[in-house]
Amino acid sequence: MQVVSMTEAKNNLKSVFDSVYHDHEEVIIHRNGCENVVVISFAEYNSMKETNYLLGSHKNKKQLISSLKQARTGKIFEKDLLL
Repeated sequence: MQVVSMTEAKNNLKSVFDSVYHDHEEVIIHRNGCENVVVISFAEYNSMKETNYLLGSHKNKKQLISSLKQARTGKIFEKDLLL
């Protein structure tokens, strides 16, 4: 994780964005007297939104956690998809 000042971010905006995109890491922009902000890639944003959506339903969250536990303990099976 990288932390840059607002001035540094403004002066090097392209390199900040390139760093976020290529290094797959967030950049915190420190703003004096204001709340800091975080820059993340669009792919990371979409991933976070999807995770929030999938875990937003208690029933779905419970099913996902159960499935992960089964997979981690080797209790898995394969099934052909109907086309």
